[in-house]
Amino acid sequence: MDFLRRRMGHWSGICWHLAMVGVVIFPVVVLAEDRRTDDSGEQAGLLVRLGERLSLPKPSLDKVIAWTDQYYFHEWHIQAHVDTGECRLLDEDDEVHATGSFEECLASLETVKRERNLPPMRGQAVILLHGLGAPRWSMRLLARYLEKNGGYKTFTIDYASLRSTIDNHASSLANVVRSLEGIEEINLVGHSLGNIVIRRYLAGNGSAPHVWQADPRIARIVMIAPPNHGSIAATRLSDSTAFQVVFGESGRQLGDRWKELEKRLATPRVEFGIIAGGMGNNIGLNPLLPGDDDGRITVETTRLAGAADFRVVSSLHELIAHDPRVLDFTLRFLEEGHFVSPEEATPLESLAERPHAVTR
Repeated sequence: MDFLRRRMGHWSGICWHLAMVGVVIFPVVVLAEDRRTDDSGEQAGLLVRLGERLSLPKPSLDKVIAWTDQYYFHEWHIQAHVDTGECRLLDEDDEVHATGSFEECLASLETVKRERNLPPMRGQAVILLHGLGAPRWSMRLLARYLEKNGGYKTFTIDYASLRSTIDNHASSLANVVRSLEGIEEINLVGHSLGNIVIRRYLAGNGSAPHVWQADPRIARIVMIAPPNHGSIAATRLSDSTAFQVVFGESGRQLGDRWKELEKRLATPRVEFGIIAGGMGNNIGLNPLLPGDDDGRITVETTRLAGAADFRVVSSLHELIAHDPRVLDFTLRFLEEGHFVSPEEATPLESLAERPHAVTR
């Protein structure tokens, strides 16, 4: 049953990404009816109507897009609803054990610890963050690989990527990192938007009510298909009602609001590596994007000066985190600081550099 659950999680993650590419975008145009809105409540209503058109029950749609992790203890985690602030405590199977305020859920977790005699957390951990519009289980295949082959304790973080801002996502990530008491080392792995959330977290925040700074336990970071300089596609679509309804403020922050966001992003001070999707040529997969690309973002936008290693893998943006080569590269970088070997590493000392290794 465990094997079947893992397989189902793997293919469900792939199917979700494909659904976001092909199914969601076009029906939402009909729902939008040329309306312009920045209101999150109206956005939520339109998304529910979209779910009804696609025969998705409202609770299922709400479960995917509206909850953000705030606290972890082993596989148990506390989430907050993006609109109401209500919290819930979930177990390793994502079954709800308690609801209410954060304090009430934390008290319930303390009871669970005592009743089940749960041991303290310790060792090396990896926090994995999904991309825009994806659920946390889209990163579980990579998480299981890191657990099995690297012995890491993994935490696949969920956040309401379609319903809030990147600043709020980073604040929630700070809460999760803070909750990992007993863990000696924390590594970060992001896919797409998840990397921008990581960079916003690393920059810290000194203004109330969300105050945080990067945890000194952060060791290494792997960025998978990161839009480190924004997204051309998101910029072109930012004025579209359909885009705004589906992808919300986070989508716009990758597009026409990128320059404002970029000022609040940090370049990691720890070792980090970048894996981009592309074809290793000047054509790529998307004829609407300049140069090489993974169908969604350009190889060029993934580059970030300071990276210890950089590699291009022939893969689609939505599927790259499931690629066996990426699984291996991620583990090797977390363990050794390079994707293949020190001799084959391609550090990015400046954005002017163009040569890079391509894995087909």
